[in-house]
Amino acid sequence: MVEYEVNEGRATITISDPERRNPISVTTMEGLLEATGKGLDDRSVRVLVYTGAGDVFSAGGDLSSSFVDDAVGLHRERGILADLFRLMIRGGKPTVARVNGHALAGGFGLAIACDVTICVDDAKLGTTEVAVGLWPMMISALLVRVMPRKAALELMLTGRVIDPFEAQRLGAVSRVVSSADLDRAVDETVAALQSKSAATLMIGRDSYHGIADLDFDAALDRLQVGLTSVAMSDDAAEGVAAFLEKREPRWV
Repeated sequence: MVEYEVNEGRATITISDPERRNPISVTTMEGLLEATGKGLDDRSVRVLVYTGAGDVFSAGGDLSSSFVDDAVGLHRERGILADLFRLMIRGGKPTVARVNGHALAGGFGLAIACDVTICVDDAKLGTTEVAVGLWPMMISALLVRVMPRKAALELMLTGRVIDPFEAQRLGAVSRVVSSADLDRAVDETVAALQSKSAATLMIGRDSYHGIADLDFDAALDRLQVGLTSVAMSDDAAEGVAAFLEKREPRWV
């Protein structure tokens, strides 16, 4: 079950099955994909926040529904997670993971798919699929973008669970806070993102994600186009004018 709520420009998307530690079932993936699309389509929403109900972010895939007779159908259903990751990255709006507890396997993948990942200091994180004879296939595409490849492979090979501080050192977590400070840290981050030009954030995110698989020269060409796009925007003109006039910008 996935809950969706909009408040003051923030869409909060919550995996809500705390009794089962918020597993990422096919139904949950469909709910996450639908909620993400709603947040991206709603012009009042500036930031999307993902979290889990209770004291767990998500313990990962729903093993009770991982194996059925219809192998082809299940293969297609797993594509929902790929569609979700694509939409989160290409959607044009900033995403924040409010990691309120353990984030394992697919739950870890969802957390690191977000632009900013804020995690409580007592959470357990990792790619634990290998312990049950599986492999974190879908989230590998995310891991190699945010972590050193050798470190990511070691975690996938061993299933070793790490704490948020190691995850932060490896680049998978943005901030580590206490449980008492989690909501304040998320609120501060959302407010900071909402205070910026939505157009600039969209173009900047697209450029950042777009160069991930490019060689150096191609990346520079892509970024040059991105810089021109930002510089020609109305918000860039307003931002420079506000700086020179020593006032707050009024983004358009």
